[in-house]
Amino acid sequence: MRYDKPPLSFEAQADLLLKRGLIADKSTLIARLQNVNYYRLSGYLYPYRQADNTFKPNTTFEKVWRHYTFDRRLRLIVMDAIERVEVSVRTQLIYAFAHTTGAFGYTRASSLSCLSDVDYSRWIEAVKKELDHSRETFVAHFKKKYGDSHDFLPLWMAGEIISFGCTLTMYRGASAEIKKRLSQFYGIPDLVLTSWLQTINVIRNICAHHSRLWNRELGVKPLLPNRHKYPQWYAPVAIPQNRIFGILTILRHFLSVVAPQSKWESRLLSLLAEYPEISRWSMGFPDNWEASPIWSEPA
Repeated sequence: MRYDKPPLSFEAQADLLLKRGLIADKSTLIARLQNVNYYRLSGYLYPYRQADNTFKPNTTFEKVWRHYTFDRRLRLIVMDAIERVEVSVRTQLIYAFAHTTGAFGYTRASSLSCLSDVDYSRWIEAVKKELDHSRETFVAHFKKKYGDSHDFLPLWMAGEIISFGCTLTMYRGASAEIKKRLSQFYGIPDLVLTSWLQTINVIRNICAHHSRLWNRELGVKPLLPNRHKYPQWYAPVAIPQNRIFGILTILRHFLSVVAPQSKWESRLLSLLAEYPEISRWSMGFPDNWEASPIWSEPA
């Protein structure tokens, strides 16, 4: 079956939405559509649609737009937390690696013994590519001074260049001893930490592409710690794994270690208070979520 729908002008897009029952000032609607793609907005319009593609009664564009602005601001708050977590994990990992294997130990496959030869080759190739394409001043300085003897940067320099994805691969390839050091620092088991970092990387990409976050059901679900050893994740509130509330709770745990002085939680709560009409259920918030020790105890 061929797709043969023609592109619509901004005015035609607005007319289509109005015809389907969306309540809006046409000129305002056109102005929004000129700056936010119709298809992007469709994700926020979807909860208001009926089976025949018309909108539920009393669906105003203002309601839809508030969902959109809430989601945009939520992504910014989430990205702020992820940045803090990413920088901390990178710091801890590089410190452990460098003190265990040396400044250039990462260039030896034996240092990432948990990766297959193929995976290590792909990883080191990706690292080399990122280093070669860097325009950072410190990279140029190192190449000028030490380039005759070294094709790679010392790990503590390279760590400032490589992507979070490369950092995660490095963590996966690390020895059990290094993983144990990091998991103890963050107060969770190694397998859980690995799962959380992988999930955070997915959320990071969602935010970086400005995609809908607030009511998304997660395809990659983070593991939770053992129920008996870590009861705070289960009682009196069970933390869901498939919605953004679970991610917010994980970030809250990380920040209690990484940046207990931050005002991140306050900004999140202020945002929620400013948008009381946003469905907490769609975000995965349990009714009594504030009773969770992870949220009720000081950071």
